[in-house]
Amino acid sequence: MVDLISLKNAVTRAYLTKLIGEEGIPMVEKMPEGEVTDEEISKTTGVVLNLVRRALFILYENRLAEYRRERNKDSGWLTYLWHVDLHNLEQVMELEMRKLLNNLQKRLASEKGNMFYICTDGCGRFLFDLAAETNFACPFCGAQLEFEDNANVITALEKRIAEIEAACA
Repeated sequence: MVDLISLKNAVTRAYLTKLIGEEGIPMVEKMPEGEVTDEEISKTTGVVLNLVRRALFILYENRLAEYRRERNKDSGWLTYLWHVDLHNLEQVMELEMRKLLNNLQKRLASEKGNMFYICTDGCGRFLFDLAAETNFACPFCGAQLEFEDNANVITALEKRIAEIEAACA
């Protein structure tokens, strides 16, 4: 079985749920030891085969599962033998957190460095340059564009960045 201690951690469980969905969690929790086929995983865990395959490929893409192929000498069919390996889950989550932090920092820089205008009919949010080019009329519907005070957005981004930086420290 997979290390259930890490799955009991709320953050770990939430991350895995984000990756493979709630329906994939029982597959990870009940995963048989060693290398097994997707059909064996489905039978052992009670998770539908298509969901098992989807979850395995997502875990593989995130370096949390491995597979080995074997070719049947008689039929020529390939068999995939899977093994879920969560030993580097913390590193994968940390990398994901750093990507999020980088994106939030870029967004904060954009929010601080630009002036925004919004359509009064709700079509969208536009940079000052586009608003000025269209004479402060929405390029989609023609409604008036009004200045948006983005101080609340900046404050929220700064708060979230500080939280993530504290968690990564």
